[in-house]
Amino acid sequence: MRLIIFLFSFLFVFTACQDGAKTPESTDKKEETKETPAPVANKYNISPFDASTAYPDAKIESVSMKVGKIEFKVDGGSSYKLGQQTPDAPQKNCANSAKGQHIHVLVDDKPYAARYVAAFDDLKIEAGEHNILAFLSRSYHESIKTADAFLAVKTSIDQDGNMLKSTPITEPMVWYSRPKGTYTGKAATDKVMLDFYLLNTDLKGGNKVKAEINGEVHMIDNWQPYYIEGLPMGKNKITLSLLDKDGNLVKTEQNPISREFTLAEDPTEKM
Repeated sequence: MRLIIFLFSFLFVFTACQDGAKTPESTDKKEETKETPAPVANKYNISPFDASTAYPDAKIESVSMKVGKIEFKVDGGSSYKLGQQTPDAPQKNCANSAKGQHIHVLVDDKPYAARYVAAFDDLKIEAGEHNILAFLSRSYHESIKTADAFLAVKTSIDQDGNMLKSTPITEPMVWYSRPKGTYTGKAATDKVMLDFYLLNTDLKGGNKVKAEINGEVHMIDNWQPYYIEGLPMGKNKITLSLLDKDGNLVKTEQNPISREFTLAEDPTEKM
């Protein structure tokens, strides 16, 4: 009888101890949860331009330079003319040249020079080897991105200002066009056009352009102009980089390329 009572007591105590035991599944410690940080909003908004006046048959056929005088042979086709206002300029709401349509001439990594006639002798190019890009532009500085509206050559300039043998540029490149210089007044500074020129790539094969706007990164996978909104008054800086499909910098000249430009208020608008 005593043995039965002892065994009953032992089983009771053992069961009670087991009920109070903590297993890994029943731990009181709460699992820590990591909160995903909210995405940081961009300061600047970029949005595509609406389709612009098209000039599908406009061409730069050739370029020559003799004794410092540069001459382009331009065929405007049925409608493009240097010095003429682009018809949709009022609708673009961005900086527009009163002198009309023009050629953008870029030498190496320097800012472009705008020329409103096909022949001129006021653009000085030092003697030596150079990359030269020229393309036709609308009056509001948007480039014409057709197969015939540009010339891109590697060339040599001699001491007398003569262009020697030239060969086409064959490697992929990104060239910076706009923004450039100083923009004054609300109409010019609210929306600023970002425009660049591509050679030997069209971003359809996986390449991308990284645009760093005052350090803020925007990835671009379609070659077209964009509006930038939200830029502050004063100096701004944009850096363009051509990247391959894996996000690596393409090993080519002038890559990356940067420009500074200025936005200014118009004092008369406050009166």
